[in-house]
Parts: sequence; C-alpha cells; structure tokens
Amino acid sequence: MEKNLSKAFLKTSFFSAIILLIGYAATKHSSTKKMEIATDWRHDYHSFAEPNNAVVKHLSLNLNIDFEKNILSGFANWQIEKSADAKEIIFDTRDLTIEKITLNEDSTPINFELKSADKILGSALHIPISTTTNSVKIFYHTSQNALALQWLKPEQTTGKQKFLFTQSEAILARSWIPCQDGPAIRFTYDATIYCPKNLMAVMSVADNPQSINASGEYHYAQPKPIPSYLMALAVGEIAFKKINERCGIYAELPMVDKVAWEFADMGKMVDAAEKLYGPYAWGRYDVIVLPPSFPFGGMENPCLTFATPTVIAGDRSLVSLVAHELAHSWSGNLTTNATWNDFWLNEGFTMYFQMRIMEALYGKDYSDMEANLCVQDLQNTLKDFGEKNPDTKLKLDLKGRDPDDGMNDIAYNKGYLFLRLMEETVGRNLWDEFLKSWFAAHQFQSVTTEDFVEFLNKNLIEPHKEKFSSVNINQWIYEVGLPANATTINVTRFIEVDEQIKNFTTKNLIEKTVSKNWVTNEWLHFINNVPEKLSEKQLDNLDAAYHFTGNSNCEIADAWYYLCLKNHYTKINSAMEKFLCSVGRRKYLLPLYGEMIKSEDGKILAHQIYAKARGGYHSVSQQTLDELLKLKK
Repeated sequence: MEKNLSKAFLKTSFFSAIILLIGYAATKHSSTKKMEIATDWRHDYHSFAEPNNAVVKHLSLNLNIDFEKNILSGFANWQIEKSADAKEIIFDTRDLTIEKITLNEDSTPINFELKSADKILGSALHIPISTTTNSVKIFYHTSQNALALQWLKPEQTTGKQKFLFTQSEAILARSWIPCQDGPAIRFTYDATIYCPKNLMAVMSVADNPQSINASGEYHYAQPKPIPSYLMALAVGEIAFKKINERCGIYAELPMVDKVAWEFADMGKMVDAAEKLYGPYAWGRYDVIVLPPSFPFGGMENPCLTFATPTVIAGDRSLVSLVAHELAHSWSGNLTTNATWNDFWLNEGFTMYFQMRIMEALYGKDYSDMEANLCVQDLQNTLKDFGEKNPDTKLKLDLKGRDPDDGMNDIAYNKGYLFLRLMEETVGRNLWDEFLKSWFAAHQFQSVTTEDFVEFLNKNLIEPHKEKFSSVNINQWIYEVGLPANATTINVTRFIEVDEQIKNFTTKNLIEKTVSKNWVTNEWLHFINNVPEKLSEKQLDNLDAAYHFTGNSNCEIADAWYYLCLKNHYTKINSAMEKFLCSVGRRKYLLPLYGEMIKSEDGKILAHQIYAKARGGYHSVSQQTLDELLKLKK
C-alpha cells in the first residue's frame, strides 16, 4: 500500500498520546546483537485471536451481495487447527451480526459469546470447541456501515453502475469477514460470490473471471496462504483487457482502454522484478483501477492490485505505483510483517524494490528522481513529527492505538534509505544475493523486525564485519530520527530544475521553453522547492505560464494547491473544491484539508468543501478527516 501523505502532516489526535517506549539494548558497535526487547514483540496487540490455542487454516466463503440493503450475507466456514487442550477458538469481528454457528458437519447451532466492542479492535467472538472440532461455520451479515466496504451509487462511478469494493488493511477485514485478523495468521481460501447478473465480482486470486457471466455467480480459489488484510473483493460493471499472458487490467468499461494504455509496461515490470529477487509466486498479476473514492494509491491484494484512477495521467508518468504494488508480491505478500509494529518490513523493502524496478525499466536518473522526492517527503515528516517522536523509529510500539497511525513516511522512506545504505555498504551484487536468500528463506511466512536483524547479522554483517564498521544498525531501526549517514541522493535531472527555481526566485524569470519536456517528477521538484512564501503576483505568473490550476495530473495539481494554500492564494479555491470532490485518495486529502484549517477563513472553506465531498469518500478517509476537522474547529 502506498504511504498516506505526500506532504508531512501531523495528525495531532494520533500523536499527542504518551507513547510506550520499546526497551532495547542498543550497541555502539556495528554488529547487531539480538535485541532484548522489554515487551513480547511477537504478540499481536491488534487481534483477539489466540493462535497458539486454536488457529484458522482454510476459509470457504459464501456471500450474497445485496446492493439494496448495502450488506453482505452468508457464511464463513473455517478449517482449524488446535492444541490438544483447546476449549475455544477466538475470532475478530467488527459490527457483524452473527446469526448462528455450527461445528463440523453438524447443522445444530451452538452457543457462542460475542464480547462487547472495543473502539479500535471491535468485538471478540468466542466459540467453544472440543477435541473433535475441525471446522467452524459462522453465518452472519455485515453492517451497512462496515468500515471495509464502500457501496457506490451509480452517479459515483464512471460507468454509472453500482459498485462495491473492500479495503481490509490494516484491521478492517473483521468488518466483512469473521476472521483471525492479524498479519501473522495465514490461510488459504475459496469463495462463492452471488451478485447482480449485470455485474462482475473479482477477488484477490489468480483465477478471476475475464468477462461478466449470465448467472451472477462466481467462484474463486487462493491456494497460497495469505493474512486476512489481503482479503479483497470488488463488484461492478468491470471489463478486462490483456497486457500479456500473465498480466491484465480490470476497470470500469469506459476506462478500460485508457487504463490498458497507461499500464502497458506491467509485464516488463514483472520480468524485471523476477530478475532481481526470484520467481513471481502468485500465478497471474493483474490490476483493477477502482472508482475515485478508493482511499489509497494502491493496495497489494495478491494477484490483483487495487489502484486509484488518479495515476491515469495520460503519459505513463505515474506508473511507479504499479511497480510498488507489484513489489509487494515479494515484500509483504510473500514475506509479511508479523505485527503492525513491524510495518516497515513490508513498506521499506517495497520502496527499495520499487526503485530497483523503475531503474531497470527507465534508468537510474529516473528512479533517483523518485527517490529524491521520497527523501524530501521524509525530511518534512521528520520536521513535523519532531526529532524525539518515538513514531520516527522503524520498529514501532502501536499497542493501544490504531495501526493506521504507523502508516506514514517513516516506514516507507526511512526504511528505504536504510536498505539503500545496506546496498551501498556491501555492494549491489552481495546485497541482491542477501535479499534473494531472505525472501527464499521466509516465503509464505510472517516475520518480525528481530527476525530480520538476526538474519541480517548472521548472513551479511558477521561475514563482512569490516564493511559495517561505521554503520549502527540498531540506531537505524530502534532509535528516533534519521541517522547522519543516510544516503544523499543527487539527481542530474534536477540540476536544470534547480536553475529554473533560482531564476524565478532571484529574477522573477520564467523560461517556459526549458520546462517543455519535464516529466511529473521534475514538476513536483519545482513546485515543492520554490520559496514557501510567494506573492500573489508571483503565483499569478506561475499559473499563467504553467497552467497548474485544474491540471489533470493529480500529483501536480495537489502540490500546487498545497503551495497556494500556504500563501492564502484564493484564486484556486473553485478548482481545488472540484479536485477534493472528485478524488478520495487520502494522500491528497489530508495535506490540503490540514493546511486549510490553519486559518479562520480556511476552516470555513474546509468545512464547506467537506460537507459536499464527504459522502464520496471511503470510511478510512472519513474517519481521519472527521477527527481532523472536529479537532480544528
């Protein structure tokens, strides 16, 4: 999944709480001794499940899609494993109505206990079992307000048809499936989905349909074990178009040709990724572009990435998102963070892998532009969080908090810089061999930061101690801030951009011919690095020359609106309102609303726009913005 914010923006409600520090034994030397963690770092505080007692192994899911009531109804039949003395199995649920539960092949309902709801975790479902229990069948239906589900009205879609999609990460799968909702618990699944006959349903599997059938009944199988946050479902008037023999795209019918053109390099990305870190293990790799309300850039659901339409720029300049979600097929889906405290293992590795894929396809200058922009984002985030904020560590302590709090630039970009430093310390060939061995040794497993530290120490640092004499691994992982030896990423293609920034700043000179061949990354570097304080006339001149307001490239438009808000430049208000009412990607929403509410006039504007736009946003975005705007009233 892409990181939440393009600009660093501190969610004060999330970060004002006193954070429990993780105890660890830091060392001043380069070797990485196993950490003596003061807390149980393998315990998942975000799930009620007790997998050492009884754990799920396979799911047979049977659901009816009801667009009239906006609910899913049916059953989840779980095959389980248990200890000899297990008396119960515990599932995570959130706002589910449990109708009845049966065991094995017996159709007689049994008694169960659904605990009172926790604000973050939902409700624990306790089901009694015996020595003969090998399956648990839970009949249920979802709430109309299930947080993982977004039911779209026809007017909210391009094709003017009803649409449903799920978003399960981090702990929202429990709002549409009773499950053991922790990333360390993996299971295989099959599913039968019943939907209206004019619609198609697709899931996180390799055997999705490629055309709408006449019955509205679809069947799926995922033979690879996955954690619950990778369960995914989308239903709508969806069309498919082939890219190559193992890659294709899904989109609403009016969008399918445009999406296929934009993502034409998908097959080449898979080939490049395999050359780097080994065979793609999931069969097919497809992408579905969802309606605009999807709250993230992408979500790495196995075999079928969910993606935002905001990356359809018409010039293939934003396809690094596909490289990122593809990379998750190794870092995240194949080898998964065991708890959300270890989130950087998913995203830091994926950012590194993304840059390598982009370099392989488009050259080092291009990938370094993206890396440099990521570093700029990270520096802004660190400045906003504060140097001593414990959330600037890679290894987090999210106990008692929503794991969504940890999904920011730190895990992605600090993690990326740490892995890039490892490459530069030992050399690319040796580092690539190490990463191949890491994925090979931990495929279809969930791992902690401490597992990685131990593997790193044994297989790379100890055999090459002399190379690590100036690298403090513990500082990077377990301490706050950014170490001084972080890599500086110089970008040749930004030299010309910096010269234009200088000319504009010192001479008010705008040379349109110089920028005529710039790509998105160069424009972002320009907008992000012109002086923060500009006059109305300067902003007028920039917009007249470059037509930023209303730009169809969402990345450029978002960066421009953010700069204008910082300068109280109101001429963009109408276009910005249209933008905020047409996109649901939280990466754009939070910085813009967050900047608006810093002034009294801005607060009024923010609430006016949000009142119009809120209904089109996913619950993930609604929750964050509801809290943000309430706090800042």
